[in-house]
Amino acid sequence: MQVIDGIPVWGNPLDNAVEQMRTAAAHDDVVGAALMADHHLGYSVPVGGVIAYGEHVSPSGVGFDIACGNKAVRVDTDADYVRENIGTIMDAVWDRLSFGIGRKNDTPIDHPLFDDDPAWGIPEAASHKDLAYSQLGTIGSGNHYVDIFEDEQGRIWIGVHFGSRGLGHKLASHFVKAAGGKDGMHVEPATLHQDSDLGQRYIACMRLAGRYAYAGRDWVCAEVAGILGGEILDEVHNHHNFAWLESHDGQDMWVVRKGATPAFPGQRGFVG
Repeated sequence: MQVIDGIPVWGNPLDNAVEQMRTAAAHDDVVGAALMADHHLGYSVPVGGVIAYGEHVSPSGVGFDIACGNKAVRVDTDADYVRENIGTIMDAVWDRLSFGIGRKNDTPIDHPLFDDDPAWGIPEAASHKDLAYSQLGTIGSGNHYVDIFEDEQGRIWIGVHFGSRGLGHKLASHFVKAAGGKDGMHVEPATLHQDSDLGQRYIACMRLAGRYAYAGRDWVCAEVAGILGGEILDEVHNHHNFAWLESHDGQDMWVVRKGATPAFPGQRGFVG
C-alpha cells in the first residue's frame, strides 16, 4: 500500500483512477478516501473506491446499480456428482433463472418487502414498484452471474453477483440528477446532505434497494440449491455498491463503497 496525496492506494496505482479519486476527495465534507487493489476508472468515483463523508451521501458514489453485491452459499451436494453432471446442471440454471437486460422473472416472488417497507410510500420508489416486483430474482447481464464452485476442501458453493436491477438504476438516475450530478466520467460526485429532504428520501430508497438486492440473491441461491438437490449449510453475503452509516475513531460518517466489499475484522467476504 502507498499513500498518494493522502489517499491510501492498494495495488498498482492507475493514474486516471487516482486522479478521479482526488477530485472526489476534494469535497469539503470528505473524512477519508481509499482505493482498493482492483481499482479502475468509474463514473464519477472509481470502481474499487471507498470514500467517507461526515454528513453527506453520494448517489453517484454508490453508483447506478445500488446494492450490487455477491452471495455465496455452501451446500451439501457431493462434488463428484456436480462435476459429472455440470452440463445438465448449468442447463437447468439457465432454463429456470432469468438472465439478460430488462428481463422479468417467470416466477413472480411474493416477498414481505413489498408490503412492509415504508419506503414504497416515497414517490420515487412507488413509481417503480411494479417493475421491482416483476424483476425480483432476475440476474441481469454484463459481469453479473450465477456460478458453482468447488473449494479446496472439496465442498460445493453457489456464487451469485447482481444488484437491485431496474429499480436501483431508476432510483440512482433520478437522485443523481436531482442532486445536480453532471454527465461524464470525470465529474465531481453528486452529494446530498443527510438531513435534507432529498437526502432522506435517497437514503430510504437506497436501503430499500439494498433489501431488494438481498432478497433477489437469497432467492436465486435457494433455487440453484434446489437444482443441486442440496441443503444450504453456510452463507456469505455482502453489498459492494452502498453507503453505510458507520462509526470510526469516535466519529459517525457515511462510508460509500463502489465495487468495494466491506472487510471489518472477522467479517467474511466473497469476491467472485
